[in-house]
Amino acid sequence: MQKFTNGMPANLVPGEWVKSRKSEANGTCVEAVKLPQGRVALRNSTDPSGPALVFTAAEVDAFLDGAKNGEFDRFATVNW
Repeated sequence: MQKFTNGMPANLVPGEWVKSRKSEANGTCVEAVKLPQGRVALRNSTDPSGPALVFTAAEVDAFLDGAKNGEFDRFATVNW
């Protein structure tokens, strides 16, 4: 099994990277790819070979729950 670590070049992480449809027009977004054991890697779409951040399934679940509950809305630069 391949070892995935924080900071590894994102272009070395296999799989289909996914980004929000909202960002497709301008090409700037965070992209995600699913890894084994429910982990997820994230990268900057403008730097696809830059560093990947790797999160456990529990970390991803906690972040998504917070995002769904509006806990990170203060970081948005666009008022919805």
